[in-house]
Amino acid sequence: MPLDAVSQGFLAEMAASRTPPAHEGTPAIARMSGMVFAGMSGRGPDVKVVRNLRLDTPDGETIRVRALIPEGEPRSVIVYFHGGGWVTGDIDLQYDHVARDLANRTQSTVVLVNYRKAPEHPFPSALEDSWLGLGWAAENVGDLAFADAPLIVGGDSAGGNIAAVLTRWARDRGGPAIGYQFLVYPVTDCDLDRASYLAPENQLLLSRDTMAWFWDHYLAEPEKRTNPDASPIRADSLTGLPPALVYVAEFDPLHDEGVAYAEALKAAGVPVALEEASGQMHAYFQMANIFPGYTAGADLISEHIRKFLADNGKGA
Repeated sequence: MPLDAVSQGFLAEMAASRTPPAHEGTPAIARMSGMVFAGMSGRGPDVKVVRNLRLDTPDGETIRVRALIPEGEPRSVIVYFHGGGWVTGDIDLQYDHVARDLANRTQSTVVLVNYRKAPEHPFPSALEDSWLGLGWAAENVGDLAFADAPLIVGGDSAGGNIAAVLTRWARDRGGPAIGYQFLVYPVTDCDLDRASYLAPENQLLLSRDTMAWFWDHYLAEPEKRTNPDASPIRADSLTGLPPALVYVAEFDPLHDEGVAYAEALKAAGVPVALEEASGQMHAYFQMANIFPGYTAGADLISEHIRKFLADNGKGA
């Protein structure tokens, strides 16, 4: 199907305003654009409790973590890693809305991790910060939900990359035990020559040039990008990872690597659901109240999470 009408209108307005793509500017300018998009999304729904705290990193800095707890007893703890090409994005912007929405839809506590951004903090800082946040959530799962509440990880784009890598770290490091993962148009590979990267119809809000710009800031040496901690599809083994939902967008340079990662997980014996957001472009999921695809996406993700919880005896 064609790109949905709202997305087409949004892109037309951006073109009319002569808003340059991220790769033509600096990280600081790209981050300012994110603030504009956040204002368009608006505030998310109310939750019962919001907890903000700081965690100390090994190098003496701190990162922020936010826990959003819904009404009623939470059924799980979801640790969500936001997108933004490892360069932009913030838990105060679009993702607070997304987290609030997911918390209420799944009746789960959602934890956001404000990992440090490249190029000031290049690879693997985002992973190490996110691992710190995941560890905190695992250690405090009893306070965030109940003692043996399932731990779920998820994320979109670069956040999906982080979630995918951390499931393997958890497997190889003896925990924490992750019950489920959901990856929304995740970055899984450094290959920018897949068909979906080259397709003219996919050069929209995220283009091949912009993705190359993100990679250049996150991991400047191209020869190092095949490290499975940067390109999780290149891991020696994906066996033993938690069941997954991989949710790709139809008009997205990352489409094909998301599909390939789902297929690789399936080949490794991991239960996988592969879904496609028809008529949607990259970044639609972080823009609540802007793109209608967001609501359909939130519905689908929440349905899969609720099914996982019900199948594992954690309520209907």
